[in-house]
Amino acid sequence: MADIEKQSPSQVNKSSLDSSSSQCPLHPSSHSAECCSTPLSDASSPHNQQAWLTVAGSFLALFCSFGQMIAFGTFQSWYSGNQLSSMSSFNISWIGSLQLCVFFFMGGPVGRIFDAWGPSPLLILGTLISVLSLVFTSVASQYYQYLLAQGVLFGLSVALLFYPSVSSVATHFTNYRATAIGIASAGSGLGGVVYPIMLRFLFRKIGFAWGVRASALLSAVSGALAASTISARRAGKTRPFSLQDFQLINDRRFLLLVVGSFFVCLGIFIPYFYISDYTESLGISSDVAFYVLSIMNAGSILGRIAPAWLSDKIGRFNLLCPTAFFSGFICLLFWTFADNLAAVATFSTIYGFLSGAFVSVVTPCVAQISDMEEMGTRIGALYTFVSIPALTGGPIAGALLQSQKGSFVAAIAFAGSSMVLGSSFLLASKLSIDQRFFHRV
Repeated sequence: MADIEKQSPSQVNKSSLDSSSSQCPLHPSSHSAECCSTPLSDASSPHNQQAWLTVAGSFLALFCSFGQMIAFGTFQSWYSGNQLSSMSSFNISWIGSLQLCVFFFMGGPVGRIFDAWGPSPLLILGTLISVLSLVFTSVASQYYQYLLAQGVLFGLSVALLFYPSVSSVATHFTNYRATAIGIASAGSGLGGVVYPIMLRFLFRKIGFAWGVRASALLSAVSGALAASTISARRAGKTRPFSLQDFQLINDRRFLLLVVGSFFVCLGIFIPYFYISDYTESLGISSDVAFYVLSIMNAGSILGRIAPAWLSDKIGRFNLLCPTAFFSGFICLLFWTFADNLAAVATFSTIYGFLSGAFVSVVTPCVAQISDMEEMGTRIGALYTFVSIPALTGGPIAGALLQSQKGSFVAAIAFAGSSMVLGSSFLLASKLSIDQRFFHRV
């Protein structure tokens, strides 16, 4: 094992993690080298209790961070009729897009800090910033204040809570890594169901300001529990910051995975932002249309667990590619022609399932082709690269909506086609690992 640990990252990336082309040097009968690159701490491990405590803590961290962020459609609808009623949907959508952009962009720096110092400092800081951002949002009155408090600060807090959580889970698991990350990721799906219903009720019952402050209290409790339960297993000595960290771009598998994720993320959040507005455009009351977003997020809960478990059986890349493709395909085929509540609800459920599967499986795919000591850096780097589409996807859809005078056809076509295009690069990444199309990767 000592000889293996002394290999350079390029040597390991080239040989140790290609499950189809090399054997594990510790277990010659195995064709998966993941056992040499990551700790064996699945169900039979003595570290099992700490591993599952980390999963539970990560569930809570993602519930109050990413789960609240993907519920921004609730804020968009509220702002449109209240504080920012004089502004267009295009301008309001920049708040949610800025959240996503900051969250994604900070992936690289946060991931590198995680590799150097572990999760605890990041989780504590993320919880504090989350509470501050929500308090500032509750007293904001101008557009730029919402951009700064909810867009920048909350996006930063989500990054500080999300990346250490999923990276910590990845260090504890090998054979069931995608399943464990999927269970943790289900926290964001549950948050996407609970927050829209809770916030809408609180906004009407006690007002916007106190509703957001109640959300801040929930974030404080969830973040504190997460920080006290999440831990990461270390591969060895802490690596210092180095320019060699940028050599990961030379890994063709990783680069194709990044490009594919770039195009997928250009469209994947558009339905979450606009499904409520689309439902209202069909003549359905806002009270009913509001729940369609919760239906979509409910579908993503199952989508983050079941496909993740399946990917551990059939291969993570084997599941990532079709979920990305079909997420775009049903937008083009199903959402375009959904003209009644039943059709929209059905689309929302299926789309939530497929998009949730993509979100939960993409991180295990990065971990699969990475050494443990650089796992946080690589996971963060992928999300940093997709910060641009995360920022521009929603506003582009809003601009298309305006140019088409309220018609959603162009926005739907843009969302669906970008995801289908991204799936082709993901497939290329899979084939660069193993050219056998149906082989487990």
